[in-house]
Amino acid sequence: MREPITLGILAGGRATRLGGADKAWLQRDGRPQVLRLADRFATLADTVLVSANRDAARYAEHGLHAVADRVLGIGPLGGLDALAQACATAWLLTLPIDIVSFDDRLLPALREAGDAGAYAVDEDGMQPLIALWPTLALRDAIARAIDSDDYAIQSLQRRLAMARVRFPGVRFGNLNTPDDLAAAGFDAP
Repeated sequence: MREPITLGILAGGRATRLGGADKAWLQRDGRPQVLRLADRFATLADTVLVSANRDAARYAEHGLHAVADRVLGIGPLGGLDALAQACATAWLLTLPIDIVSFDDRLLPALREAGDAGAYAVDEDGMQPLIALWPTLALRDAIARAIDSDDYAIQSLQRRLAMARVRFPGVRFGNLNTPDDLAAAGFDAP
């Protein structure tokens, strides 16, 4: 029997390189990105949360629970904090909203890495937001990071002694620029 897991989609960024477009609602093949991610991982996660700082009602219309940053202005750590506080399972799998490709080995490989949690390393390097976190330890580590003004996700992962899991031949990708959108087949905002 597997332990329950929450999928936490990090969608609270400002997308400044995309003119402020909300990456969660960018469409590929007529489907918004946030729904693509939620559907793709629906069989693996018991609960889905979305870290989002706008349009909570829009997420609710699609059956998704959005949580806003409790601490503003600290980047992805703010979204991770919101997800960790709302998470009711022992494990939190986080994915950035702008992930392009998925690998079926992702969750099993992260789970096998141990009790301290793990994050992905693809052909482009570290992907610190593609990670499996032990929720209770994460909450405590985030509180310490905020108290010490150390908002770097990689520092948090070092503090937790999380494992690095390599995915040879895999590029998870991202959606930061109009060229990234075009290359991944997304409609322009």
